[in-house]
Amino acid sequence: MPAAATLPELIAEAQTSEVGFLRHIFVRDQMSEWCKHPLIMARADGICYWDIHGKRYLDALSGIYVVAVGHNNRRVIDAIGRQLDKLHFSPPMHGTNPVAVQLANLLAELAPGDLDAVKLQCGGSEVTEAAIKLARQYHKLTGQPGKYKIIGRYLSWHGSTLGSLSASGLKGRKTVNEPLAPGFLHVFPPTCYRCPFGKRYPDCGLTCATLIGDVIEMEDPATVAAVIVEPIGHTGGVIDPPDEYLPLLRDLCDRYQVLLIFDEIITGIGRTGQMFAAETFGVVPDVLCIGKGLGGGYAPVSAMICRRPIADAFWGPIAENPGFVEGHTFEGNPISCAAAIAVVQEVLERDLCANARIQGERLRQGFERLARKYTVIGDIRGKGLFQGIEFVRDPKTRERFPLEVNFGVRVGRRALEHGLLCRFDPHWIAFGPPLVSTAEQIEEMVALLDRSLGEVLAEMG
Repeated sequence: MPAAATLPELIAEAQTSEVGFLRHIFVRDQMSEWCKHPLIMARADGICYWDIHGKRYLDALSGIYVVAVGHNNRRVIDAIGRQLDKLHFSPPMHGTNPVAVQLANLLAELAPGDLDAVKLQCGGSEVTEAAIKLARQYHKLTGQPGKYKIIGRYLSWHGSTLGSLSASGLKGRKTVNEPLAPGFLHVFPPTCYRCPFGKRYPDCGLTCATLIGDVIEMEDPATVAAVIVEPIGHTGGVIDPPDEYLPLLRDLCDRYQVLLIFDEIITGIGRTGQMFAAETFGVVPDVLCIGKGLGGGYAPVSAMICRRPIADAFWGPIAENPGFVEGHTFEGNPISCAAAIAVVQEVLERDLCANARIQGERLRQGFERLARKYTVIGDIRGKGLFQGIEFVRDPKTRERFPLEVNFGVRVGRRALEHGLLCRFDPHWIAFGPPLVSTAEQIEEMVALLDRSLGEVLAEMG
């Protein structure tokens, strides 16, 4: 890198050069396209980013549902600094450290029901993968070694590692990596707005849930280990299930001795208006996975929390019981755990769950105003500060825009031009702002979306 060159100058060079400064890093987008208009953030504070050119962006996505307590939160930063002065790494093969124990105890205290045994990891993929391994190992230890199959849902996303990816049901991310791991099945999610069975809630008999029982029966209950679901699905367009769905799933899993795993990587730590979506829906899973907001973006950390009877199965003489066979180098890292404790304390002491409910209702009202103004908004879904809009060409028939129109992406990109960071796909858009967001900030986000939506529609005639 030339010493005299500034980062913006290097970016400009990269956009006109076959071999440029940006060719050395992979990003999630197709690199050749991203390099034409690269977005590189330089700093952040509160709920805002500024890129390397000084442009401000309202963070209506919490980075990617991560920055729960805002950017530049001094409580979290100071906690990390104090921990750096004491212990930055402890040997995971030989034991743990005080802050990891403190975080595990805190999560066990907060989790609903008898969810009180915690495995700390670094990211969402690791912890959902651990939950899959836990389910299979648990059944082996309890005399049912044939129970190994995992039932997931189409349109779901549980992570990038082989097991978590195999449990996922998003074809755009699976196909390029296939063949994936064996033993994974998929069922349709509770997409009530577009029921795959051609039914309408509430006169549908909850086919999307009862069908899971049918699949377990057809596969043979003696072969099924677990069902894994996101309480509110993300990648299918914020799939918010009917109230009866998760309780019915709980009953089915109990009936067939199948573990119920909640992937709360996004919905955990206050996002839905309660500390866990399990509380929002009033259902206690056998295993609960959290990540993203747990570390607030300050350090990578995630946690798998399981029910006490399951954890007890992993206790015993080492000659007969190896314990839970799963581990990673940075699990229970003291820096990450210190950050997570500070984040959870912020959520509790500032009652950010309540703020998520209050501002979530304000966000819902803002989306509803837009729906009255623009006929292209077909459905509004989600809870708390995790909500999405589905776009349609015809609200009466629910006909979508043709895929090549890329309507949601056009709206999302226009919003980005106006300084609004959100999640967008061809048919939907989602907001997940920090839990510290104020009423004024929510209104500004909605206003920017309003402007962006209006401009795209005007261009389309």
